[in-house]
Amino acid sequence: MEQLVIETKNLSKIYEGAVEVRAVDNVDLQIQNGEFTAIVGPSGSGKTTLLNMIGGLDRPTSGSIRVNGVELSGMRENELIDFRLRHIGFVFQSYNLIPVLTARENTEFIMLMQNVDKALRNERVEKLLSEVGLSDKMDSRPSQLSGGQQQRVAVARALASKPDFVLADEPTANLDSKSTANLLDIMARLNRDEGTTFIFSTHDQRVIDRARRVITLVDGKIVSDEQR
Repeated sequence: MEQLVIETKNLSKIYEGAVEVRAVDNVDLQIQNGEFTAIVGPSGSGKTTLLNMIGGLDRPTSGSIRVNGVELSGMRENELIDFRLRHIGFVFQSYNLIPVLTARENTEFIMLMQNVDKALRNERVEKLLSEVGLSDKMDSRPSQLSGGQQQRVAVARALASKPDFVLADEPTANLDSKSTANLLDIMARLNRDEGTTFIFSTHDQRVIDRARRVITLVDGKIVSDEQR
């Protein structure tokens, strides 16, 4: 039986101002363990807002979000921080690596906050950076890596905490075609071989073509949900 990892009900995010903006509008969504799903739509459709609420980075105006049965919307900020640390991996289009740390140290960082034993940290870092093709770049800082290599470090970092799922917000936006293909190959292999759940927010047709489920948002509403 498939395991439900994410469930939203009547999820909305409204920004008040001179004009009220319903960035996400009563979204009901279920994501099963092992999915490789793209959330697509025009700019301003609510993709990033939806991802941020699922990841506990933004609070909904109304509705509920459950991750592995745990309700996020009622958590205090410190509880959300701890929950994100232990359950959710993030990959951003801007990489968000720490400039003064090496690839090894960036990947290890979340495990340090989780108080993982040093031997286990070293073993997992080496395994992850090898899996993303960077075993020869472990001691390089972000400034010494290409954009594609930096994004692969970001993927390794996202997986280091053994998250329930990975949220990837426009992860290929700053990458050339070759780097995008390499990154998608890595993510698809991790999804296939290790069962890692990936949810993408993307405009990139190359990502959409690889997804096994495509959810389209328009004006904050789901207008189509296609299984492949």
